[in-house]
Amino acid sequence: MRDTARARALAALQGLALGDALGMPTQSMSRDRIAADHGRIRGLVAAGPHQQIAVGMPAGSITDDTEQAILLARLLIDGDGTVRPGALAGELLAWERAMDARGSLDLLGPSTRAALQRLQDGMPPEEAGRFGATNGAAMRIAPLGIAVAVEPLRDFVDAVVAVSALTHNTGIGIAAAAAVGAAVSAGVDGAETPEALDVAVAAAREGARRGHWVAGGDIAARLEWAVPYLLGLRPDEQDDALADVIGTSVAAQESVVAALALVAVTAANSGPANSGPARPDPTHPDPDAAWDTLCRAASLGGDTDTIAAMAGAVLGATGAADWPRTALDTVVRVNSLHLEPLVDGLLRVRRRHA
Repeated sequence: MRDTARARALAALQGLALGDALGMPTQSMSRDRIAADHGRIRGLVAAGPHQQIAVGMPAGSITDDTEQAILLARLLIDGDGTVRPGALAGELLAWERAMDARGSLDLLGPSTRAALQRLQDGMPPEEAGRFGATNGAAMRIAPLGIAVAVEPLRDFVDAVVAVSALTHNTGIGIAAAAAVGAAVSAGVDGAETPEALDVAVAAAREGARRGHWVAGGDIAARLEWAVPYLLGLRPDEQDDALADVIGTSVAAQESVVAALALVAVTAANSGPANSGPARPDPTHPDPDAAWDTLCRAASLGGDTDTIAAMAGAVLGATGAADWPRTALDTVVRVNSLHLEPLVDGLLRVRRRHA
């Protein structure tokens, strides 16, 4: 079981980085502009002429999604599963200063930046993130899913709140992070993709009870609607539905739902034909389905890097992915990633607190 948990945990961080890198050149662009500049994304490509955030970045480069997940992973390991709000704030601000010094425009997201400014202005940590309803907490939550068991669920959501409330202390922000983190954690424990998505809905429902109220669609309710809706469409209709109906913006109730709905489609397409609900074999994943899903996410327009990163983390954790070695080697090399020590440290935290 330890070998399986480690393989899935590593595949989760690898999938996060791969999805992030696939979406790097297309982030914040329209589907039409992506199609004109790149066609349909089928592999790692460099930032194109109309990419305004990741200007000049080479193929395989990661963005804030992976970098902030790594930041959180290190804090979880150093704190034995506990992250102090002040430490998280300091690390996020230091990360942005480093990005700014490199000339990058890929800086803190709107909720995180506003929360940290409120904190610097003297607002208490529990109030600083009271308006954060975007996907920033969800995009970096995968390491918590590796470090913390999903059962009991209420305790898991408490852990999500502890690392998310500083910047996203709203029912929507916490529910979104809880959904992604719970799916990863369930996968590390051995759940297949459909079961992990059921756990994600339950975690989103629990997370919605936390934090401050803000207007917006309920994450659990939208997931319960979006998955069967998407599965009921022809494949050639699904991308239009993802972009135009479910939505691909930085709003958590759009991008997080889009990412997990894409995961559900992958699971359905990986199941045996005409055999009822799809239950992909986690020991023999379709070598192309998960990769194709990340490429698809990168082509949708909107917050492509975050959607693909979250989908990659869940697909990796649930054993539904066998990531292409060439692409993975490229992302590791271009970004000097060292994911194995992080995985081992996070799993040590998980075992100590089991």
